[in-house]
Amino acid sequence: EQNRITTPLHFPSSRSIYQKFREVDLLDKKKTVTALKPGEDRAILLGLGMILSSVMMYFVLGITILRSYADSVWTEEGVCVVLNSTVTADMNCSYNCGSDCWRVSKYPCLQVYVSVNNTGRVSRLSHNEETQDTSSECFYVPRCQKDSLAMHVMIMNISERLKVNQQVPCFYDPSEQQETVLLTRLYDHSVIFHSLLWPSCMLTGGALIIVMVKLTQYLSRLCEEIGKIKR
Repeated sequence: EQNRITTPLHFPSSRSIYQKFREVDLLDKKKTVTALKPGEDRAILLGLGMILSSVMMYFVLGITILRSYADSVWTEEGVCVVLNSTVTADMNCSYNCGSDCWRVSKYPCLQVYVSVNNTGRVSRLSHNEETQDTSSECFYVPRCQKDSLAMHVMIMNISERLKVNQQVPCFYDPSEQQETVLLTRLYDHSVIFHSLLWPSCMLTGGALIIVMVKLTQYLSRLCEEIGKIKR
């Protein structure tokens, strides 16, 4: 019989198969890291943007609402008993009637006197800090409009309401430097709380995003180091 030449079959060793799988696994990890890197950068930029926006909001609130709240001397709340509510005179005001056009209208000046906490101290009642700055005599200054009759009806309704509800909550100056008391405050505790709530939430959210991204990066590096030790 003629001798047959047979070619031996070469089967890949287990080591070469492991190396191929290892190369594929490393390639997948590199692709994952490459894909996650821009996403992590965008998340950090988002967190920093939220923190910067909240700081700017804190600054704006600090020079507007918080400053007005801190400068207000009407800090104590009490009960005022209405002693007298009278319309004394008509006050002039100006309203805008177009481009470079201003006209004069009138509203009744309502003066209200109260007794604070039944102490016998008689004070003039004003609607809020803005009214106190605008007029040192009138309880309420309506928005000036052409229809003076509508403003008159509004003021008279307020006067009747005060006569019916003779005991009203009010705010006064405990040092008694300001004789006027206020019916309401423009910026009280609830207004300050709600004003600071949103920038605080934004600041917390931005900080959490950055912390989560940094934690994810740390855990990823830790897993890689553990994998190297096991190999």
